[in-house]
Amino acid sequence: MALAFALAGCVGTPVLQTMQTTATEQVSLNNLPARAPTTLPVANREHQRILAAYGGAYNDPALEALVAQTVDRLVASSERPDLKYKVTILNSPAINAFALPSGQIYVTRGLLALANDTSELASVLSHEMAHVVADHAAIRANQARHAATVSAVVSDVLSDPMAGALALAKSKIALASFSRAQELEADGIGVGIAARAGYDPYGASRFLTAMGRNAELKAGGAIDTRTVDLTASHPATPERVSNAQINARQYSSPGAGERDRAAYLARIDGLVYGEDPAEGFVRGRRFIHPRLGFAFTAPEGFSLDNTAQAVLGVTDGGNQAMRLDVVRIPSEQTLAGYLTSGWLTNVDQNSVQELTINGFPAATATAAGDQWSFRLYVVRFGSEIYRFIYATKGKITENDRAFRASIESFRRLSVSEIQGARPLRVKIITVKAGDTIESIAVHMTHVEQPVTRFRVLNGLAHTARLKAGDQVKILIE
Repeated sequence: MALAFALAGCVGTPVLQTMQTTATEQVSLNNLPARAPTTLPVANREHQRILAAYGGAYNDPALEALVAQTVDRLVASSERPDLKYKVTILNSPAINAFALPSGQIYVTRGLLALANDTSELASVLSHEMAHVVADHAAIRANQARHAATVSAVVSDVLSDPMAGALALAKSKIALASFSRAQELEADGIGVGIAARAGYDPYGASRFLTAMGRNAELKAGGAIDTRTVDLTASHPATPERVSNAQINARQYSSPGAGERDRAAYLARIDGLVYGEDPAEGFVRGRRFIHPRLGFAFTAPEGFSLDNTAQAVLGVTDGGNQAMRLDVVRIPSEQTLAGYLTSGWLTNVDQNSVQELTINGFPAATATAAGDQWSFRLYVVRFGSEIYRFIYATKGKITENDRAFRASIESFRRLSVSEIQGARPLRVKIITVKAGDTIESIAVHMTHVEQPVTRFRVLNGLAHTARLKAGDQVKILIE
């Protein structure tokens, strides 16, 4: 069944499409192509799509000014000081940055929260500027068209399945390798831009290290750095960190260049961290959506992730999963009828039952696939239909009680709960004598693994210790 879809696979860390540094080859800056013109309507259309996908723009004038000042300083030291850039901070907890050929650069507030000084931010921005300078988008589009042509030839002409598969695989590997080369080139250019602008060139390696540790924490420590997908467009994080360090040594020794840590931390003080309550947010096993006015609690052992399309949940072992999303159906259609209308296959017709969940009309049914069994609930809440899909690799009867307890937690929020829903925010504090990582981290409410999160958030190694006078980031409501 298609539901085994992305229940577990969608719960992951967004890929940071920035910053891979080459140390094995010198990058030529003399033959960079001129940027291809991008029409204004196309750029505006892509801009609107990006805003829609990433929760809109994040409005913080002081932080926007910091980013803009950093870009201006980098541009002046770049190979193309004539190019104009516009940076948008996206209201997303994802750790991401990317650029359009038009010179639009995007960074998420999640990325800004993870960075610890201006040189780390500069390493990301200079990398994205390098993509624009080198016109990588147009080159990548040509490569994609070539791969599509190869695919068409394989499908329409070749009669030998093995030969066709081999040709298609080679084209995909070539495209991936080309993308890797682009990233390496952009990193080589980006580190040079940041260094010439006076920033600490080691900011790239520090931020890449933080990014890798954050991804590992997000995945629950399940990342195996020995497993490398050779067709991936980005090298593995350990390789990237090592290359970034070697590349930085070409410009200065550690400790040289500006980091502007105090100024940077002052600008991100109060930054929203994690989900924006306007789009719903997770607190442990609870999901709360103040704007839509409801809350529910996932079964014991589940970790939740709020995505743009659905709330997804999965257990540590991956043997159980859940999905919550919202649809609209014709007012004359019954909930029981909707369960058997074909939106999900293999529904057991005899299991359909109408019921009431905390005063709201609802219906339930079961379904079964080759490896997964499903308990389905649909609840009418206002004009919307909320679909809860619980999945297990065991028999549904073994987990039905836990799934029923979860759906019965679905309820309307009170006015005070809606008014009191606040996001987590970054707060900058000064370490006092006697403070330890553990004694500070305990004050971070609604944060899983607070000690580990504190270390990752502040770029602290496992052996690091705090000293009085240090400024650090914590998370508070």
